Amino acid sequence: MTTVALLGNPNVGKTTLFNALTGSNQYVGNWPGVTVEKKEGKLNNIKIVDLPGIYAMDTFSNEEKVSKTFLENENVDLIINIVDASNLDRNLYLTLQLKQFKKPIVLLLNMIDVAEKKGFKIDYKALEEELKVKVIPMVASKKKGIDQVKKMLVNNELSLTVDDNDYYFNSEKEAYSYIDGIIASSRAKNDKGNISLTDKIDRFLLHPILAYPIFILIMAFIFQFTFAWVGQPLQDLLDGLLNDNLIPFLSNLLSGTAPWFQSLIVDGIVAGVGGIITFLSIIMSLFLCVSVLEDSGYMARSAFIMDSLMRKAGLSGKAFIPMLMGFGCNVPAIMSARTLESEKDRKLTALLIPLMSCNARLPIYAVFAPIFFGSKAGLVVGGLYFLGIVVAFLVGMLFKNTLFKKDEEPFIIELPEYKMPEVRTVLKNTWDKGKGFLAKAGTIIFAMTVLIWLLQSFNFSGKVDDINQSFLFNIGNFLAPIFAPLGFGNWQASVSLLTGILAKETVVSTMTVIYGGNLDAAIASGFTTASALGFMVFVLLYTSCVTALGTMKKEYGGKMAAFSASYQFVLAWIGAFLIFTVGKLIF
Repeated sequence: MTTVALLGNPNVGKTTLFNALTGSNQYVGNWPGVTVEKKEGKLNNIKIVDLPGIYAMDTFSNEEKVSKTFLENENVDLIINIVDASNLDRNLYLTLQLKQFKKPIVLLLNMIDVAEKKGFKIDYKALEEELKVKVIPMVASKKKGIDQVKKMLVNNELSLTVDDNDYYFNSEKEAYSYIDGIIASSRAKNDKGNISLTDKIDRFLLHPILAYPIFILIMAFIFQFTFAWVGQPLQDLLDGLLNDNLIPFLSNLLSGTAPWFQSLIVDGIVAGVGGIITFLSIIMSLFLCVSVLEDSGYMARSAFIMDSLMRKAGLSGKAFIPMLMGFGCNVPAIMSARTLESEKDRKLTALLIPLMSCNARLPIYAVFAPIFFGSKAGLVVGGLYFLGIVVAFLVGMLFKNTLFKKDEEPFIIELPEYKMPEVRTVLKNTWDKGKGFLAKAGTIIFAMTVLIWLLQSFNFSGKVDDINQSFLFNIGNFLAPIFAPLGFGNWQASVSLLTGILAKETVVSTMTVIYGGNLDAAIASGFTTASALGFMVFVLLYTSCVTALGTMKKEYGGKMAAFSASYQFVLAWIGAFLIFTVGKLIF
């Protein structure tokens, strides 16, 4: 079987090409001994391996080690090197390093449309002669050139010759001088008089002074869109349909069945799972905005903006990308930290990611904030997200000067061209988030809802009518003293926080099962404004869900997972205590 290796810098369209070539014939796993994603696929009898995106072969990151080991030890028949045609000077540095492996190389010039907009004119034949490789222009996002690549591979139209010349340089400066000569010889030129639209926009969005208030305004808009304009009103509508229509209808439908069965279906499953599903509109509204930012090209710039602040926490701005992902879900965010260059950056970032408020916490804020803060709920929830960032920054500074006293890594990140977000891409990303939320509601939350109903309905003597005699009451009473100094030392809150270790959404479903259909009224009477705010801060900071902890254990070991769980709980307790204490003086 012919083996083809795909290699290139990050964000050059490598994954788009891989998906187009292999379709559904893909396998995704981890490379042996390294937690770096391994993608393999097939095109007829050709095995295509998508190697990790890297900038160079001499950075000694896990990704670079994987690529180098694979090219040295595997029987690679062809290297397909995908480059950004609008950034040839940077991309060709990796190309020259790949030539040292003495493998046949095809150079795919992707994003030639962007290059042309920038004023670049490339003579492909001249570039072929200079580099002694086959050159194919391509626009992967528009499927242009991909058929030519497929035809070349399937029909074996390429003469698999190897360039025997040596490409060793004494320094990067010498290598880039050589690259400049190649670009000049291939008559690639840039009309310096044409300032691209991206450059014009970046004059404002990356301005040393304006960048930060613009970033804050964008975040404020997102939270207003989610909690004041779209997400929250839709959630209120769904909640009304659930409590005013569906639950009364099911109660009447099941009126002739056994009381315990009716309670299980209506008070347990429907109230618990249904109460969570009503928050789908809030989550999808938030991620609609996030998907627009990602697809437009602004998300990478937010990491660039945060680099100077991240340095104070011992990290480069590149670490801000996994932390941003943490706002969606901590699990893939912790896994994405593996792409950082140093072990120090990977571990420190993984420890800070759980302090980013993931979407599983959102339903809890969405219940508490409107009850106690009314029309200002969006600002309060936005403040919680911002607080998570601030706390992560302070904890990072502490760990930087205690646990991770090592040199800082340089910051290298790709700033893509701005573009109008594609409606299909944005909607697909938004739906993927919503689908994941629904899948969790149908599995973990469903199971926890049934378990909570059983614990509140039974004790060792059997079925009980008084919840104060149930297993759940006794478990909650045992835990309540831990939270009493924080203002929410009742057994209901204690049990809800305990179930939140399995999945944060179950905090709300647990309360829904315990309190029945009067959740808002029960919370309003069981909490004060100060204790409610302390509760939300505790939820923001306390121990991650078991899935995130399991990922931490898999990536970095059991000791680090245990440390992460412990320090988060202590941090959350201290934070909630301070907020509650100060809140009592204000509210």
